[in-house]
Amino acid sequence: MKKNTLIVIVGPTGIGKTNLGIYLAQKLDTEIISADSRQFYKELKIGTAVPTDDELKLVKHHFIANKSIHDYYNASSFEFEVIDLLATLFKEKKQIILLGGSGMYIDAVCRGIDDLPEIDMKIRNKLINKYEKEGIESLRFELKRLDPEYYAIADLKNHKRLLKALEISMMTGQPYSVFRKKITKKRDFSTIKIGLNMGRDALYQGINQRVDKMIGEGLVEEAREFHRYKSLNSLNTVGYKELFPYFENEYPLERAIELIKRNSRRYAKRQLSWFNRDKEINWFKPDEKEKIFNFVIEKC
Repeated sequence: MKKNTLIVIVGPTGIGKTNLGIYLAQKLDTEIISADSRQFYKELKIGTAVPTDDELKLVKHHFIANKSIHDYYNASSFEFEVIDLLATLFKEKKQIILLGGSGMYIDAVCRGIDDLPEIDMKIRNKLINKYEKEGIESLRFELKRLDPEYYAIADLKNHKRLLKALEISMMTGQPYSVFRKKITKKRDFSTIKIGLNMGRDALYQGINQRVDKMIGEGLVEEAREFHRYKSLNSLNTVGYKELFPYFENEYPLERAIELIKRNSRRYAKRQLSWFNRDKEINWFKPDEKEKIFNFVIEKC
């Protein structure tokens, strides 16, 4: 084992990435960097499925509960902070594990992300207010006017992507497409990418059971505590956003739980679609831990 190597573990929600990561980290005597964008927020614990206290004691983790829901944070900031941390960790360890299901954050570390300017929160809040009052069609109209090039390829159903493009365009006076260079940055470490997957029925059943477990652990009470902050981008996430209408008497709790399960399954499907585009990922089943370890040793 000579090269500094980043071992990347990806896969859909509820697949067992944390379990595998801890297993490998113990075998390799190394540490884990979380790339789950929901687990950054220290206030959110149950609905984001952060590692348990016992799991955190087994292996040192980074980027778990290190931000507040009130902080503005993005993949570009994550890239900068992780690359800086890796430079320090690689002085002591030859292998470091990067683990999570947030594809954009994984790619930011492995390939780099375009250097985007810091967002002006006044512009962001203005656009969010516009979206909430006028709907997604108003964002589409503005994007087509300000950046027709990006409009032609954008996911026009994804309001987050539209908001991001508009924020950059309005703040800089230049089309967002100007900043999308797609240039892979050179890294001074190699990467081994491990993907976890299983049969769709088994995955979905596991997700449903995981939601039931979260409800039993107090997810409803946790979400109620942050209901007043529902407009924050950090709270626009599965497990919380479905409960806010329940608190406002729009539908019963049973419906909220049903929506959390449905949206969690849909999220898992989107994650797999993202990762399936990356031909560098080597796919395994979650229970093939020894096989994965041997594969990593061979590749390092």
